[in-house]
Amino acid sequence: MRFTRLGLETTMSLCGFTRRCAFAAAAVLLLIANSAMADEQAGESMADFMKRHPDCMEFSDQCSTCAVVDGKAACSTPTIACMKKPYVCTRRAGN
Repeated sequence: MRFTRLGLETTMSLCGFTRRCAFAAAAVLLLIANSAMADEQAGESMADFMKRHPDCMEFSDQCSTCAVVDGKAACSTPTIACMKKPYVCTRRAGN
């Protein structure tokens, strides 16, 4: 009976380990899927945005703020856990 009990405890321990591994794997897959969706939602590239809006002097994607200096973007560091959104012009030339 002692061996049976020992075997049962081992089986239950492996079952708990398997559940934790399955949960961790599901969490990782969910993070990967969310990252891919965020990339798709971000829309056009910064270079494309700048070409489409040549009069835009400052713009933002809600993660960092960029200023156009000598035709190149100078951007702040993105915030942690940021959800990028499409670029929006915040200041146009002449304004």
